[in-house]
Amino acid sequence: MELRGRSLIGSRDGEAGGERFQAIDPASGERLVPVYYSASADEVDEAARLADEAFSSYERTSGQERARFLRLIAERIEALGEALITRAARETGLDENRLRNERARTCNQLRLFAALIEEGSWVDARIDRGDPRREPVPKPDVRSMLRPLGPVVVFGASNFPLAFSVAGGDTASALAAGNPVIVKAHPAHPGTSELVGRAVRDAVRQSNLHEGVFSLLYDAGNEVGLALVTHPLIKAGAFTGSRAAGLALMRAASARPVPIPFYAEMSSVNPFFILPEALRERGERIAQGLHASVTLGAGQFCTKPGLIFLEEGEDAERFIELFRELMSSTADFVLLTPRIRAMYDQAIAARLQKRGVDVLVGHPAPSDRSGCHACPALFRTDAATFLTDPELAHEVFGPAALIITYTHRSQLMEVARSLEGQLTATVHATENELSEYRELLFALEERAGRLIFNGFPTGVEVCHAMVHGGPFPATSDGRSTSVGTRAILRFTRPVSFQNFPSMALPPELQDGNPLGIWRMVDGVLTKDPC
Repeated sequence: MELRGRSLIGSRDGEAGGERFQAIDPASGERLVPVYYSASADEVDEAARLADEAFSSYERTSGQERARFLRLIAERIEALGEALITRAARETGLDENRLRNERARTCNQLRLFAALIEEGSWVDARIDRGDPRREPVPKPDVRSMLRPLGPVVVFGASNFPLAFSVAGGDTASALAAGNPVIVKAHPAHPGTSELVGRAVRDAVRQSNLHEGVFSLLYDAGNEVGLALVTHPLIKAGAFTGSRAAGLALMRAASARPVPIPFYAEMSSVNPFFILPEALRERGERIAQGLHASVTLGAGQFCTKPGLIFLEEGEDAERFIELFRELMSSTADFVLLTPRIRAMYDQAIAARLQKRGVDVLVGHPAPSDRSGCHACPALFRTDAATFLTDPELAHEVFGPAALIITYTHRSQLMEVARSLEGQLTATVHATENELSEYRELLFALEERAGRLIFNGFPTGVEVCHAMVHGGPFPATSDGRSTSVGTRAILRFTRPVSFQNFPSMALPPELQDGNPLGIWRMVDGVLTKDPC
């Protein structure tokens, strides 16, 4: 498929009149063809208008129709073959096997949402039948279900060019719920975005859907994203990226004359606690697994464990020395973009200046300075220093970690309670320690969306039960998740119908239950007619 460097606005390609930019190969620094063009204000408005026009028909499609559409998107992405993997590798520096796995995850989550909406019970249909004989006033018949919001803007992420990008989880869940989607492509991988975007557009056409169900807009900066979030026809947004960008978009979404929900995944250091008995029993295995987790994807996973907590003592010192050896023997990495490389360098430089922080593995100049190469870094401090310097708890996006040692359990609890909201929190412990440190688990449950026992936080299973979210600032709304089938709930709202005749209701709420879904009827879950 030939890359054209234009936005996809419904069924047509955009113009070549906006700001020019190109993807950069982060391994070599080479600029990649073709040139891409930022969408104009008129093109933003056209995409929003088309999405609004599409909503009236798309929201009324059946779960079976939308399921076929999602499966077709997956098929079209797979049909791109190795061309997609090759381009994504050139634009991101990520390993091709990693990208093949990410493509599989992307297509699997499209099919997971297809199965969800095809079955249909996700709409949470509730029926409270009326009783005209009730005293002192008759009881009305009230029925409710979840309905889509309207056009949704999705922001592609830099670190997952497929799974959190054009056809990633945000797009899949919004489309599954019945919402048209406008994707603002990440400028770091525009060619990858174009390939997937054209696959989605082909699926729209092949499914005989309104062209406004999907558009893809490019931007060299942040003007297009801001224009989309503030456009009056946009009803919700989803974002994965930095805290600064997420907060700016959150403020814009809430400052509109009609505010909209904006789901931002922004920042997480994913604290990692190794309790004394577990450290003594299997410290070496934990160190090896932790090293793999910290350096996975050059440390550019939002679930990378960045803070490691150990109780002072000989076992801790042995662990720290082993972990230091593993980190120091790790080769250079290629980071995703020049900006990420610059931000990583700045964060490491700032940490080097911290009083009370020791450098265990430095950050020397990498062997290859032509691209976005960077070296791992490891630091150490104590709990007292950590508690007095809030900046030590900030995320460093890249292959770096900070070890914090504490002297007693009360200090451990003080540290745990000082943490911000997180995507994950991990505890390595024996079963006896799980009971003994129950207060620690309670503290972490209040601060994280996912708790991991004797495992590692990198690697997010796409399944019904997964929660990939957490209290602010991990996400803008800790009640939500961007992975798993609960992600669909972000782009819906409940609507109730009072005293409607059955034939005028959506099929999900009709007396005969023609879809055969699970419903709550007078407080009881059932598939029976009512």
